[in-house]
Amino acid sequence: MQVVKSDEEGLEAAAKVLLAGGVAVIPTDTVYGLAAHPDFPEAVDRLYTIKGREAKKPIALLAADVEVVEHFGYQITGKACELVKHWPGGLTLILSKSTLNSQLSTLNSAEGFRVPDHDWTRRLLAKCGGLLRVTSANLSGQRAATDAPAALADVGLSADIVVDDGISPGGVPSTVVKVGPGGGIEVLRRGGVEI
Repeated sequence: MQVVKSDEEGLEAAAKVLLAGGVAVIPTDTVYGLAAHPDFPEAVDRLYTIKGREAKKPIALLAADVEVVEHFGYQITGKACELVKHWPGGLTLILSKSTLNSQLSTLNSAEGFRVPDHDWTRRLLAKCGGLLRVTSANLSGQRAATDAPAALADVGLSADIVVDDGISPGGVPSTVVKVGPGGGIEVLRRGGVEI
């Protein structure tokens, strides 16, 4: 396990680990995240193991931008069209797939997406093909880590790389909103964005 800074060197190192099927602790605009590339199911399985997360609980995807979400066939309709104004930011939208897309066959018919308001993290996402599975970098049931030392103490020793970016500016997890087939919404978790 290595610890790097959120600079150019750290960006290259983290991308290399993730694109090789590794697990990384990364900064975001809300809290620190535990990340894996969705193309590597074994890496995603490690997220569940490291965090102690129940297998039935899905792990959301961080996206580089709105276009990436649409590129992979997920529909932003109805009320969701208004909500994407909070991207980049602390809002996760659970969207349904509208078209068949053979790319990233590991994606489900409905997925949670968020575009983080963190330049370095969005650059990392772009280097990794636009999407990463990311859950908060803490043991299930524990407080989310807002800095690298807390993430390192909780789950970082089981990761392949930890990126230190100081204290997360948001400090609270994202708001989670489910978008229904007709475009209606349901708030599943209240967090960084008021809906």
